[in-house]
Amino acid sequence: KAGSPTWLYQLSKAGKLCVPAMNVNDSVTKQKFDNLYCCRESILDGLKRTTDVMFGGKQVVVCGYGEVGKGCCAALKAMGSIVYVTEIDPICALQACMDGFRLVKLNEVIRQVDIVITCTGNKNVVVRENLDRMKNGCIVCNMGHSNTEIDVASLRTPELTWERVRSQVDHVIWPDGKRIVLLAEGRLLNLSCSTVPTFVLSITATTQALALIELYNAPEGRYKQDVYLLPKKMDEYVASLHLPTFDAHLTELTDEQAKYLGLNKNGPFKPNYYR
Repeated sequence: KAGSPTWLYQLSKAGKLCVPAMNVNDSVTKQKFDNLYCCRESILDGLKRTTDVMFGGKQVVVCGYGEVGKGCCAALKAMGSIVYVTEIDPICALQACMDGFRLVKLNEVIRQVDIVITCTGNKNVVVRENLDRMKNGCIVCNMGHSNTEIDVASLRTPELTWERVRSQVDHVIWPDGKRIVLLAEGRLLNLSCSTVPTFVLSITATTQALALIELYNAPEGRYKQDVYLLPKKMDEYVASLHLPTFDAHLTELTDEQAKYLGLNKNGPFKPNYYR
């Protein structure tokens, strides 16, 4: 499964997983290419298609600095936006600081930002209290795993008016006339409002296909009813299949170098825990 693997681990922990499962989302070729590089492009594409917003000088808060958040922040920073980041993980938080982003709590900036983007994979990241305090015209969207990050249900109350502006774009209007721009009703912006490049789809689909082949061909007993990461050898194979697109030429280790590093000349070059 290419989406959030959390539910798989929950099923496994509860002893309710009926078959072996491969966590493709946390494989390197999914994390680095689909989650990071694809989202780096699709965040701008999705926002432009739906709102025609100009990014230069806009204040944006990105909730979550995992691979998706990193991609979104890099794209917005390059377009001249002022980017804030929220994080719960001190390691990701420190990465955001070292990348030049201001680490804040959402309630510290919610009144001033022009765009709010969620990329956490969590639930209720943006709640009614936050939505009530947003400025007029604030754009709210989700780049995370599912539609649980923005509490859209809390906006379906009698005192608020919903106005469909165009496909995937709603204005939610408060009694005082303030309105926010909600994209795709809180669903994934990159899947609802933009395109996913075929090159990235090729990488992800190849990873998924190899995971299925590995599970099918594995000798009995190798995989139990649990969740597994794709072996690094296969991750590297997926990457190598896509290098010819760039006319890229890999350097090969000499026997002496391979022995020095304690590696096989043909890989895997990264340990299984590498992400």
